[in-house]
Amino acid sequence: MIKLLFVGDVFGQPGRRMLGKTLPDLRQDVDFAVVNMENAAGGFGMHREAAEGALRAGADCMTLGNHAWQHRDINKLMQDPENYPIVRPLNYADPETPGVGWRTFEVQTKEGTERLTVVNLLGRVFMDQVSNPFSAIDKLLERGDLGSVFVDFHAEASSEKAGMAWHLDGRVAAVIGTHTHVPTADTRILPLGTAFQTDAGFTGPHDSIIGSDPAGPVARFVTERPHRYAVAEGRAELNAVYVQIEAGRAVGIERYRAVEDGVEADGL
Repeated sequence: MIKLLFVGDVFGQPGRRMLGKTLPDLRQDVDFAVVNMENAAGGFGMHREAAEGALRAGADCMTLGNHAWQHRDINKLMQDPENYPIVRPLNYADPETPGVGWRTFEVQTKEGTERLTVVNLLGRVFMDQVSNPFSAIDKLLERGDLGSVFVDFHAEASSEKAGMAWHLDGRVAAVIGTHTHVPTADTRILPLGTAFQTDAGFTGPHDSIIGSDPAGPVARFVTERPHRYAVAEGRAELNAVYVQIEAGRAVGIERYRAVEDGVEADGL
């Protein structure tokens, strides 16, 4: 059995701080930790400082999303897979796209060594157009050496995320959504053994509008004009999902949430 922890989108410096404070303790109770770093650098993408902080905290793999290319650092980091285990979205058509969209790991558990493949997919509904994520994952699953498969589906539409989970039910261990930054309450295991949650939520400023200081988004809604968005300050929260995997299928899933300074927490 693999005990996996998936941490939702890390957002800005408050998210990196919360990850650094919280993940080391959470990591002690799991075999493998995947962290989505899509918004770790000022709310957009990931740079070297953010990647190294996540690795120090205990991340075994870092996934991305639609802001993957925001910082120049990312291309160099992807060229050093031994030190930076990054998985960017799989479904880019250009074969010259830097990095990889999936990565297989040999995970040490209490019972022995288990093979785990982490996949990052990018949705297309209400987002910039990329290649079909359904076709991309189908092609990947034609391989027979992936072991248990964990999918981070970075997408906007709840329907597209649910569609992916049902499409892959019984073929992968888990499909967990990211991107919307709000944790959903539909945590479950589908009939054929695939764990699913529409969105894991994010790790970042608690008193914010999905990470941004409320002043900017509120001003835009009120005035109908563009306004500068800034990463919110103050206390942070961490949202994550635990998945227990056995023989390529999920046997347990539970969401986890903690708010800085112990204001509120739930889950395991």
